[in-house]
This record gives sequence, C-alpha cells and structure tokens, in this order.
Amino acid sequence: MTHPDTGAPPAGQIEYPQIEQSPRFRELRRSHRSFVFPMAAFFLIWYFVYVLLAGWAPDFMAQRVWGDVTVGLLFGLGQFVTTFVITMTYVAFANRRLDPAATEIREDLEKQEAGA
Repeated sequence: MTHPDTGAPPAGQIEYPQIEQSPRFRELRRSHRSFVFPMAAFFLIWYFVYVLLAGWAPDFMAQRVWGDVTVGLLFGLGQFVTTFVITMTYVAFANRRLDPAATEIREDLEKQEAGA
C-alpha cells in the first residue's frame, strides 16, 4: 500500500516486491545462484558417477589400491570429503560476499520500518 499523493509506502511499512526488484537484492540473488547452482551440479554429477560405477563397473570399484582399500572405498570416502569441502567453501563465500550485502539490505529495511 502506498501513499496516494507521493506513491511512497507509509512510514514503518516496507514494500517487499519493490525491494526484491532493487539492483542490490538482485545482485545478492545472482551472487548466491552463481555459486550454488554450479556447485550443486558438480556434486550431483560426481555422486551419480560414483553410483553408476558401483552399479555397472563393480570389477573396477573392487580393485585393490593397497591392502583392503579399494577404488570404491576411496570414491565413497571422497563423497564425504567433497561434502565437507563444498560446505566450507560455501561458508567462506557467504561470509565474504553474501552476508555483507544481506546485512546492508537488512539494515536499510530496519531503518525504513522504523520510519527513519
């Protein structure tokens, strides 16, 4: 709802659709998506390669690397390592790029909501 004379929202009310269309918010979403989508695609491909090899190349996955350690075991452990690496990378990315922009937007909204 906007003021009939000025077109601005009344003091203390936030026009969320307008915020969603702002350049700062759009840049925040673009930055988030530019990290999340490629990482998700990478991990899913990596995971499905592991599953497909386990199902259709059992002899390859059963090859011993040293002792009782097989290629399949290394691939399986690699899934865990990849998960932690992606998580740590995302946290660093969010702390460096996403959180400062989100904090700035949130602070501006809090000021607007307070009627400042």
